[in-house]
Amino acid sequence: MEGLIMACQMLLGLSLLIGLHELGHFIAARVFKIRVSKFYLFFDFLFPMHNVLNFALFKIKRGDTEYGLGWFPFGGYVKIEGMIDESMDTEAMAKPPQPWEFRSKPAWQRLIVMMGGIIVNVITGIIIFIFLAYGYGEQYVTMQEINKNGIVAHPLAQKIGLRTGDKILKINNKVPEKFVDLYNPEVLLNDGSSYTISRNDSIIEIVIPNDLIGDLSKEKERFIEPIFPYEIGMLVPGSNAEKAGFLPKDKLLTIEGKSIHYFHLLQETLKSYKSQKVNIEIERNGQRQTLLTQVDDNGKIGFQPNMLLNHSTKAYTFPESISKGTTNAFTLVYMNIKGLGKIFSGQIKATDAVSGPIGMAKMFGGVWDWHNFWNMVGVISMILAFMNFLPIPGLDGGYVMFLTYEMISGKKPSDVFMEYALKFGMLIILGIMVFSIGNDVFKLFR
Repeated sequence: MEGLIMACQMLLGLSLLIGLHELGHFIAARVFKIRVSKFYLFFDFLFPMHNVLNFALFKIKRGDTEYGLGWFPFGGYVKIEGMIDESMDTEAMAKPPQPWEFRSKPAWQRLIVMMGGIIVNVITGIIIFIFLAYGYGEQYVTMQEINKNGIVAHPLAQKIGLRTGDKILKINNKVPEKFVDLYNPEVLLNDGSSYTISRNDSIIEIVIPNDLIGDLSKEKERFIEPIFPYEIGMLVPGSNAEKAGFLPKDKLLTIEGKSIHYFHLLQETLKSYKSQKVNIEIERNGQRQTLLTQVDDNGKIGFQPNMLLNHSTKAYTFPESISKGTTNAFTLVYMNIKGLGKIFSGQIKATDAVSGPIGMAKMFGGVWDWHNFWNMVGVISMILAFMNFLPIPGLDGGYVMFLTYEMISGKKPSDVFMEYALKFGMLIILGIMVFSIGNDVFKLFR
């Protein structure tokens, strides 16, 4: 069921964003009286230059435009008359230009048409983040609250020198306000970042390695968590915890006499009793009792913890939300630019940083949460805008690159050059798609 919910959220989110992206091209083309013969969500072809696997699941004609749903569930497109695109309609391009065609329009109009999808994705991302800031505010745990008990250092954190119980005082010599600041991508992507920690009354400087963010992108790697007291939250239906008689709000005290007041101690202790039955002492309504509980092969009994830490909430007025949402949106673009730079410089492995549809679905999560859903849609909208702006033929950025050259030089690239450039670009895009999907599959089995 979790997998189905992940897939549904991803499909809904991508369909919304791709539809809006193509609508941006469509509207811009119509403004300049350019004819649009097709408007498709998903592709109705795989190898258009060879007329292979070309068919639509659904299509309907309205005016000059055919609207449809393609069979290949990635992307989407608009077929703008007089433009060499994915359909490779070179026969039409060999005929004299017509007034309603893309190629007959001034370069600045063609540039706006090609930027239309990117602009709409940017606007969509900003609007989503503005309304998330206004509607939900910002919930966080302060570092003052975290430093009452310190952090849990998982193996990746231990690798760079952190230890469970450490109290992080500064990041890059600045006092952090929130726990999330500790693994903010802006900090992790900057060269020479460091933590200043307190350990056993000593002050220690921990340098953050350049490749840490690459390790963090591996789905199975955890970094740091707060040390926190807890109580039973949601029980997994049919779990060993439910069978043993646990109830929400129960406080776990001991396992076989060992104190487990903090959640990381519970996790460590349960792992030492895999596939065994244990006596767990709990407190319920001020009364103590012991429940005999089966631990599964993964060292779990089946419940979500309620973190007993004080959470802070910051509300935003609508004008403040505009500033906050816009900043959040463009920070994502900035982080993507820095991340791409680290991939090309070799500081981050592409296999660690690149995810395809499976990785994207996992980011949505297996529980339908509207706040998380819209946050992910906002994130993906800004990433789509950034990726589409890359100067790769076949992407909007490729057309923008050629149109910018034309506007500066006054010379338009030939149709033959554009045709071969697009074929080359489509091979690059297909290669990226194959790599990202293959990488997702590889991550499932490693």
